Amino acid sequence: MSRLDSFIRRLTAQRDILNHVEADLDLPEQGALMEIGLGNGRTFNHLRELFPNRRIIAFDRAMGAHASSVPAEEDLVIGEISQTAPAFIGTDAAMVHADIGTGYPEKDAVTLTWLPDLAAGMLAKGGIAISGLPLDHAMLKPLPVPETVPTDRYFLYRKI
Repeated sequence: MSRLDSFIRRLTAQRDILNHVEADLDLPEQGALMEIGLGNGRTFNHLRELFPNRRIIAFDRAMGAHASSVPAEEDLVIGEISQTAPAFIGTDAAMVHADIGTGYPEKDAVTLTWLPDLAAGMLAKGGIAISGLPLDHAMLKPLPVPETVPTDRYFLYRKI
């Protein structure tokens, strides 16, 4: 598969899961949404449309978002995510979305040493985690993804 086709497949899976969460799954009534990896802000922008009444806190190493997709200053955390985001553990987030995989197994293996604990720690009981990398954690129960999402392309969990 070409890198372009892989990119399109990843973004389609991401959109389909986010839309599925909004339409079909219950989120805790309270709690922010955590966007781990703001990037250019496309997903942040989509989350604002899906969840207009929720606070969305975005994390990234550096600001690279399009001007139309920049969070408010108080909702943007810039710095090495593995070092800045743990300050939000215990905040009872309703949802954590993490799309920070690189496609390089050795780099993603390092991310997976801290990302599952981070996601589980940020979430409220019953909260939803969505990730492009598998989150192996005792407190995260895997959920089925929409039929349009290829197996192992994107992952969905509920905190138990």
